Amino acid sequence: MMKRRASKVVRIGGVRIGGAAPVVVQSMTKTDTRDVKATVRQIRQLEECGCEIVRVAVPDMEAAKAIVGIKKKISIPLIADIHFDYRLALEALRSGADGLRLNPGNISDPEHIAKVVRAAKERGVPIRVGVNAGSLPRASKGKGSAVKRMVDAALGEVRLLESLDFDLIKVSVKAFDVPTTIEAYQAIAKKIPYPLHLGITEAGLPWSGSIRSAVGLGILLYEGIGDTIRVSLTTVDACKEVEAAYEILKSLKLRERGPTLVSCPSCGRSETDIVRLAQIVEERLKGVEKTIKVAVMGCVVNGPGEAKDADVGIACGKGRGVIFRKGEKVRTVEEADFLEALMAEVGSL
Repeated sequence: MMKRRASKVVRIGGVRIGGAAPVVVQSMTKTDTRDVKATVRQIRQLEECGCEIVRVAVPDMEAAKAIVGIKKKISIPLIADIHFDYRLALEALRSGADGLRLNPGNISDPEHIAKVVRAAKERGVPIRVGVNAGSLPRASKGKGSAVKRMVDAALGEVRLLESLDFDLIKVSVKAFDVPTTIEAYQAIAKKIPYPLHLGITEAGLPWSGSIRSAVGLGILLYEGIGDTIRVSLTTVDACKEVEAAYEILKSLKLRERGPTLVSCPSCGRSETDIVRLAQIVEERLKGVEKTIKVAVMGCVVNGPGEAKDADVGIACGKGRGVIFRKGEKVRTVEEADFLEALMAEVGSL
């Protein structure tokens, strides 16, 4: 059984991060933050699909001030993503942001950082030291590997915040390259007590980006590293990020949310169109909120065993299939009834 890394606890709004708290799922809006209506609409969609913390881009003062209006109409904590201009962080705090993300690669003046820290401390607002391999401090150029430079940048910022008597800190050290990301998190995890936010930055389009994220984040989570995660995907549908994040957590038994579908890959032993059946079942399960395991199996080799291990399952044979519930055989159904018989059992749980 995996053992979670011990870390300090911080709170982003009402969400507890670190310690023994569950790994928290985050996302970031794809909208122009200055468009309050569109941003609120997307955040509400994220709330519905299970996002627990949302981050918004703050490219200018208008976006920072828009946080006031956004906050009034959403239910989850909001983090302001700040780059280049510390004054945007100050305005975001005045506007009610529940957290800040600062990039040491583009906000480096100690006096400016100190002003932000004082304002955050007054409000009890945590700061994420968000290091990206693509935007490291210029002073670090040529000073060792990318991993070393990322970790050094994070540690330098953390020490500065600590020197200002501030410990509401969360840290990330993200890269597109999976091995670099893994090594950076493994290194920083040994050096600081603060919670870690995991991500593979700019992971790509949904298919490849989800795989890249699952590999990188999965390894770290299995090692007990990570307190919050975001799957960064190139898509207009931010819910795809949330769905991928929960699938990663579910696969490691770190979080349970909604159904888990177990389905065989299909092979020459299959005597029914198991691929099509599994696709339809997956689509039908999207409206189910219960935490259940559903199996759709297509042959007599693994089918009965896997189906019996699920809360509800079907083992399909030629023209007929066996419905299982909680390990017990319920009934045998004809092929034309496979789908509806299975979904009826799901609905009865």
